[in-house]
Amino acid sequence: MKNSQKIGFLSVLLFIVSCSTKKDAFLNRNYNALTTQYNILYNGGVAFDQGLNEINLNYEDDFFELLPIEPLSFENIKFRIPILSTGAKEPGIGFDVKKTEEPEEALTPFDIAEQKAVKAIQKHSMNINGKERNKKIDDAYLLLGKSRYYTERFIPAIDAYNYIIANYPNASLINETKIWRAKAHIRIENEELAIETLEILLRKPDLPDFIREDANTALAMAYAKLDSVNTVRNYLWEATKTSKNKTQRARNLFVLGQLYSLDKIKDTASMVFKKLINFKQAPYKFRIHAEIELAKNAVSDSSSLAILERYKKLIKNRDNRPYLDAIYYQVAVLEQERDSLNEAVLNYNKSLRAKNGGAKQKTYSYEQLAKIYFKDLDYVTSGAYYDSILQVANNKNTLRIKRFERRAKNLSSLVKYEKNLQKNDSILTLAALPKEQLEQYFQEYIDKIKKEDEELAQKKLNQISFGSSFGGGLQSTKAKGKWYFYNTQSLGFGKSEFKRVWGSRPLEDNWRISDKSIIVNASNEDKDLVTNIKNPRYEISTYLETVPSSAKELDSLTFDRNTALFELGLIYKEQFKNPPKATRNLERLLVSNPDKELILPANYHLYQLYLLTGNTKATQYKDFILNSYPDSPFSKIILNPEIELSKEKEVDEDSEVYEIAYKLYKDDFFEDAICFIDMTIPTLIEGSILVSKFELLKAYAIGKYQNKDSYIAALEKVAVGYPQTEQGKKALEIMKRLK
Repeated sequence: MKNSQKIGFLSVLLFIVSCSTKKDAFLNRNYNALTTQYNILYNGGVAFDQGLNEINLNYEDDFFELLPIEPLSFENIKFRIPILSTGAKEPGIGFDVKKTEEPEEALTPFDIAEQKAVKAIQKHSMNINGKERNKKIDDAYLLLGKSRYYTERFIPAIDAYNYIIANYPNASLINETKIWRAKAHIRIENEELAIETLEILLRKPDLPDFIREDANTALAMAYAKLDSVNTVRNYLWEATKTSKNKTQRARNLFVLGQLYSLDKIKDTASMVFKKLINFKQAPYKFRIHAEIELAKNAVSDSSSLAILERYKKLIKNRDNRPYLDAIYYQVAVLEQERDSLNEAVLNYNKSLRAKNGGAKQKTYSYEQLAKIYFKDLDYVTSGAYYDSILQVANNKNTLRIKRFERRAKNLSSLVKYEKNLQKNDSILTLAALPKEQLEQYFQEYIDKIKKEDEELAQKKLNQISFGSSFGGGLQSTKAKGKWYFYNTQSLGFGKSEFKRVWGSRPLEDNWRISDKSIIVNASNEDKDLVTNIKNPRYEISTYLETVPSSAKELDSLTFDRNTALFELGLIYKEQFKNPPKATRNLERLLVSNPDKELILPANYHLYQLYLLTGNTKATQYKDFILNSYPDSPFSKIILNPEIELSKEKEVDEDSEVYEIAYKLYKDDFFEDAICFIDMTIPTLIEGSILVSKFELLKAYAIGKYQNKDSYIAALEKVAVGYPQTEQGKKALEIMKRLK
């Protein structure tokens, strides 16, 4: 008993002695190293891996844009710098976290990993005479730095990496630490230092494949921040020569293919994407999107046909259901490039109907359909598709969606006037019919809806009858597919069920009713009910009452119809540059007994349209204006475009016109404002004080929706053309700032 007590006492004493971090002995070093690695750091590593898995699962790549090389998005970077001691660096100093008195937030896996790393440093560091004796503390510092990196605290992370590099220059993980430090420098826009560190690292001989792979990937990240595309491609090629990190290699290949595609090097891009497709260990999302990218980089009709056949197989594969919207879209693009517009429209619609389709993919399908119908001069349908883009778009603040918003606004007025024209045309056509023809028209309509209602009622009656009779329509599963009366089991069941419900009944009319005397009274009552209650949908008077007949109502409809014709003529002429449709609407207006206010401008616009195309009918409209309105401004412009009007009259009249243009600009109708200005400037006299104002306003409108070069060119026109005016000086000032 005494011997066992002595052994126990010695064991406890040995344990206590070995726990000490102040004594540099074999037992102390190995005990603290084992405890650090297999207790604290193990749990910290598990938490870190959990956080990394959550990032990989939750991060959604936008395959419509150039993918980031590292799948992280730090929108609000916060540099939470720990309070460091002013004394000498010691393990654990400056790494104590969560000491604020603020309400505690839920810990992330990276926070837990950081806490474990700090605990390992504080409890098991053996810094004796300025030298660390616990060989696992460098692992703790690396875990600490990586945890801080993923919680967006890059400067504190760099502090942890620097401690390793300064105090453990011969550690096995020193190369990995240098890569992580370089990545942190890239995140704080210190790319030059990161590049210098990594290039020195890559000069070392016999680097392990995973270190060389990670270093090349980090260098590609650094040069991507510096917009050096060729260098990025070179380092991505180097990074993809091995596949130690299979997910990162797949991402690198995809980004590499995208870079070649953006530079229109389609052959190389296709080669890279095929390489990714054949990389069987790559995550499936990269492989399927590489298949999709092949369509974008098809270089010939033969390759397009081969890709179409390939896509047919992809569509049949059940594993590709989550990606059908993107696959159908690319099929449609290929069909459109082959001038198969019907097939293209069909597949764009299939893309829109695909289950689990993404909102952004829908915007692209709607955009292509809108463009197809716009090119086909079907502006109403095109406008509807542009409206659909705005409805499904998640982020409406991007330049792309704002551009569609402006197009939708431009088309909205056209759609409004087209609908008004169609509606008023229909009503006026009915109002002009003789009473007999009008009644015949509505009677045909009533007969049509009566037939539809009867078919619908019969369908419902059949559902009720066959669905509830004979035991609820139940049939034997064994006899499925046989007609009821040929199925002996169902027939027998039906007979017994009929007798159970109705008993024995003779075969006669009205067999359900035992007392036949009530039938006569019931039938008379039904007749009275039918006579007294009429369905207004079947009465001609219901529809005749809706047709306007008074002169006031007809004049109002005619005025609205003519206004729509005039506005449509201007929209097609000025905004959509469609002379045939503009001419058709304006000529129809002139034969529709328009108001006097519309006759002169309609003739002038027709004169301009025919003059533009060199048609001799321009002379007809010119003569009409000169003969019927000799004193109008339009006549003076036709006879002498350089005619000078009095300055006072010009300011009084044209300042109001300028207000119209300015209101269009303020309401974000930039293209409308430009069209209006282009139409108005020719009517002003040469040297007018308002011309420079119109030109500057036009330049502002161009700057709102076109590129920077177009904006500068428009400003330069004002600055050079009107150098002495206030507007010319303002344009020169803005242009200098832009340049």
